[in-house]
Amino acid sequence: MTVRTRFAPSPTGYLHIGGARTALFSWAYARRHGGVFILRIEDTDLARSTPEAVQAILDGMRWLGLEHDEGPFYQTQRTTRYKEVIAQMLAAGTAYHCYTSREELDALRAEQEARKEKPRYDGRWRPEPGKTLPSPPAGVDPVVRFRNPVDGTVAWDDLVKGRIEFANAQLDDLIVARADGTPTYNFCVVVDDWDMGITEVIRGDDHVNNTPRQINILQALNAQVPYYGHLSMILGDDGTKLSKRHGAVSVMQYDEDGYLPEAVINYLARLGWSHGDEEIFSREQFVQWFDLDHITASAAQFNTEKLNWLNQQYLKHADDARLAGEVASRLARRGIDPESGTALERVVTLYKDRVTNLNELADAVEPFVVEIRPSAEMITAHFNDVARNALGELRLRLATAAWEKAALSQAIKETCSALGVKMPQVAIPLRVALLGTPQSPSIDAVLEVLGRERVLERLDRLL
Repeated sequence: MTVRTRFAPSPTGYLHIGGARTALFSWAYARRHGGVFILRIEDTDLARSTPEAVQAILDGMRWLGLEHDEGPFYQTQRTTRYKEVIAQMLAAGTAYHCYTSREELDALRAEQEARKEKPRYDGRWRPEPGKTLPSPPAGVDPVVRFRNPVDGTVAWDDLVKGRIEFANAQLDDLIVARADGTPTYNFCVVVDDWDMGITEVIRGDDHVNNTPRQINILQALNAQVPYYGHLSMILGDDGTKLSKRHGAVSVMQYDEDGYLPEAVINYLARLGWSHGDEEIFSREQFVQWFDLDHITASAAQFNTEKLNWLNQQYLKHADDARLAGEVASRLARRGIDPESGTALERVVTLYKDRVTNLNELADAVEPFVVEIRPSAEMITAHFNDVARNALGELRLRLATAAWEKAALSQAIKETCSALGVKMPQVAIPLRVALLGTPQSPSIDAVLEVLGRERVLERLDRLL
């Protein structure tokens, strides 16, 4: 049987890091087994679903490179199919009309809570052999309820958590269609998984309580029951529930914050799954190694420092031309023309080992592209008579030096020797004059990339 997995987000918000991990594991499982990965948008919550949220999901999946083989399918476009199945269930007696009013349900709940019982529907409209049902009240549109088994258990061998069992007596008769005829979430999921031939359902463990109901409906439909694997939740750095301050933000925010998608994918892969001690691996390696046996059943913990470290490793090995393109787009969003300065690839080569994200890389590149002026504080801290004299001497040598690293390095050494000063007494004020900061990569490399004309202009402004 061909493996068929699905990612089925609700478009009531952005694609966050937990959803992205679920999508990644479902995608990887399908890829590992030569199967099919399906994207399904569960948009039956019309009050909260928005086109913007749908687009955010699609954008996040595209940025992460989690391409789907089928879909996206939208539940709101499948209403006719859901109603068809409900009609079949009513005819087969596996579902029934319920005319209990909201007021009656509220009163029932209050009575049960007063007796310290679990609130549940009492089956008053459930057909049973020998039971006489009251006449349907006039002017009341009924809901449709699933006729859940009352005896025995529903159980499955969870691909992550192991054996899970629920007593059917704990489950009341689920509403599968509202009074206005619209199908409910748990029912739509069942029909979708059935129609789409889903073989493995990999999802968050907040769905564990939905699973026994969904299995019972599938069995009532004589449909194939998929395997289920429920992923544990992700905690924040401090061990509490993941929130926006920990990283529970839109996946696209990671793009805005300067992360590479392959670094985020690598990090997500290690949130609750492992392959020995491997920390850094390609998407292809991940697919080759991925299995469900090595997913931990305990909660994973988000670690921002680890993500930053991973991103730094990927930046170091990324193609310079690609990084230059990323930097150019970030500079353009700042209103800076990246074509107005030194060729970006050469600057990126200097700095990519020194930053943790693309925004920091753009910050480092910016002084090579726009005119900068050292702050008054920098000038006060690093420019004294010795520094000015040294830079004046160096400026004369740079005017005629061959413009390549070895010659530029020699010019600085000769200046130090001629004036009897140490290298930092020349290099630090030189960095401040050229870039506005006392730290930079090798100063001879900076000079070479910045170019003779711009170097001399910036020195002349301070001398």
